Amino acid sequence: MSRRHKGRDVNGILVIDKPQGLTSNGILQQVKRLYGAAKAGHTGALDPLATGVLPLCFGEATKFSQTMLDSDKAYIATARLGERTETGDSEGSVVETRPVPEGLTADILEPLLDRFRGDIQQVPSMYSALKHKGRPLYEYARQGIEIERPARPVTIYSLELLALRDNEMDIAVKCTKGTYIRSLVEDIGEAIGCGAHVIALRRTLAAGFTLADAHDVPGMEAMRERDESLDGLLVAPDAALSMFPEHRLSGPVLVSILNGQAVRIEAQLEQGYVRVYGNQDFVGLAEAFPDSEGTQLVPKRLVKTDGRR
Repeated sequence: MSRRHKGRDVNGILVIDKPQGLTSNGILQQVKRLYGAAKAGHTGALDPLATGVLPLCFGEATKFSQTMLDSDKAYIATARLGERTETGDSEGSVVETRPVPEGLTADILEPLLDRFRGDIQQVPSMYSALKHKGRPLYEYARQGIEIERPARPVTIYSLELLALRDNEMDIAVKCTKGTYIRSLVEDIGEAIGCGAHVIALRRTLAAGFTLADAHDVPGMEAMRERDESLDGLLVAPDAALSMFPEHRLSGPVLVSILNGQAVRIEAQLEQGYVRVYGNQDFVGLAEAFPDSEGTQLVPKRLVKTDGRR
């Protein structure tokens, strides 16, 4: 006997302003219950310490969660200088203290920060969800086991010093996926010569969404108490795919795409992903392969319409 899905069909993306102290999955389960949704997922976890933009995907939107996970991110972080912790943030115990250099100024910091702009190599923290032999690194770290981690390429598009106090600094970072802000702060601390760790972290951008797009759980709970529908807070899946060009199809080629078949079109598109629309409706993502005679479109992720998945 097939297992029935519990909950109703909910489709779309909800952007949450994650509060401090809760896991991303904990927030997901809260919101999933508020909607009574059958299927939901998030697009990359934030540490419990962190707050800010956390897009949640429901129903058909979950098909694009990996694409959203691969998007650029932006953060504002507060670092404490002169202390290094086992986790790279204030959740861990202090393992080393060093004096902050006297007379440290923004002018002195600027050339140090410039070392971390652009394409860099970063060694992930042991307290991360990256896996080694099927287990997340943080499980090894909690057992006192150090695993060798190869450096990984990441790109820091921008790194700006917002404020500098006696033993703290605020920085704004825009970066590629897979960048660990804790590791970045630790590396900056070593460049200064005193060590550092993150004491506050707020994500301001993910999958093209900003804090202006985000909702908080208490506000949603208040809406439920007033018997107001939460569905109006959802945005369509293609709202998170604006980084890809759009192309509209009709007639037989649209039917073929809807049936999961590759099609040829006369238009010359650039190679890469394309948002495909039929009439006014978003159909899904296809990959474009241009040649001298036009472009081949290969469907990659299609949304469910009229009983088709």
